[in-house]
Amino acid sequence: MLTSCGVSSLVIDRLCDQAEGRDAAVACFYFDFAARKDQSLTNVLGALLKQLVCGLEDTPEEISRAYRGQRSAIGGRGPQLAEIVRMLQTITSGKHTFICLDALDECVVRDRVKLLDSLNQILQGSPGTRMFVAGRSHIRAEVRRRLSKRVSTIRLTSRRDDIISYLHSRLSEDPTPDAMDSSLEEDILEKIPEDMSEM
Repeated sequence: MLTSCGVSSLVIDRLCDQAEGRDAAVACFYFDFAARKDQSLTNVLGALLKQLVCGLEDTPEEISRAYRGQRSAIGGRGPQLAEIVRMLQTITSGKHTFICLDALDECVVRDRVKLLDSLNQILQGSPGTRMFVAGRSHIRAEVRRRLSKRVSTIRLTSRRDDIISYLHSRLSEDPTPDAMDSSLEEDILEKIPEDMSEM
């Protein structure tokens, strides 16, 4: 059984393999509900920008100039949102770029709206850019609306048999098998698949 993160990891690995040796780039970000404070809009887009810049042989002058300007500002502040979006547009406009976001539904709602609008700006100026976004189904309409309806949706659902099979394999790997009797194992195999099938 694959989680959203597992599916995203497979997609990202495949994209990285295909991009190798070509004029293409892959950048990704995994949202985490527990780390919401650290996942501000500028941090997310900045992380994507950093990944894309690290993959370049030469840093575009526009980006070097922006960072030099920010370093000389009082306190060495980081680039602002509009600057990061412009830099991402600069990098992505000249090559095939794949931007992957996992668990977008775990992004703070107000940041998610601005993030999707920023990504839409990047898509508008970068015809060779594609995005892979994973998240729970309740954000589907928002993603479709914010990304100018240029969205294809694939619905992934777990089947009860897959969940039971996964649980069997995990329970068989338990390092303390004596800690669980057959009654507890039966309860686990009955209750968890029912609860998870709704996720």
